[in-house]
Amino acid sequence: MKVKNAVAVVLAMFTVVANAAPSVSRSVPKGWMEDVAKAREKAESEGKLVFMAFSGSDWCGYCVRMDAEVFSQSAFIKRASKKYVLVMIDHPKDRKRLSNLAAKQNPELLQKYSISGFPSMVITDSKGEVVRRIGGYTQGGPKAFLKKLDETMSGVEWPKPPAK
Repeated sequence: MKVKNAVAVVLAMFTVVANAAPSVSRSVPKGWMEDVAKAREKAESEGKLVFMAFSGSDWCGYCVRMDAEVFSQSAFIKRASKKYVLVMIDHPKDRKRLSNLAAKQNPELLQKYSISGFPSMVITDSKGEVVRRIGGYTQGGPKAFLKKLDETMSGVEWPKPPAK
């Protein structure tokens, strides 16, 4: 009888854990953040801008392609991370893909930055003020997108890291 009770307890615990909201969204690529407040703090302390990618990871075909071809590629992450704090703001149909934080934060960010199409990228300063926007899918992988990003950011005055 004790073994049956122990098995029942383990199964109950597994069910709770399996159905709980993830602590990090399943749609956030490795090397990216999802917490915008922490990303802004990091940008401030490192003298970077915040690069937010707005995606519909489970319904938007071009978003899926941008993630696979650009955002999840180490060539993009390595180079972009030198100037930007990367933040993925997902808007999936399956809300179970989102952490509790993302489920609350992401709809607010969609509204704040007037996002109406996907994929959309918004570059902000550490205070959340928009510096530049990039809309749509870019064909050609990391190299092509990084070129487009550099062209878009031409003439922008970059923040400086705080003096130590």
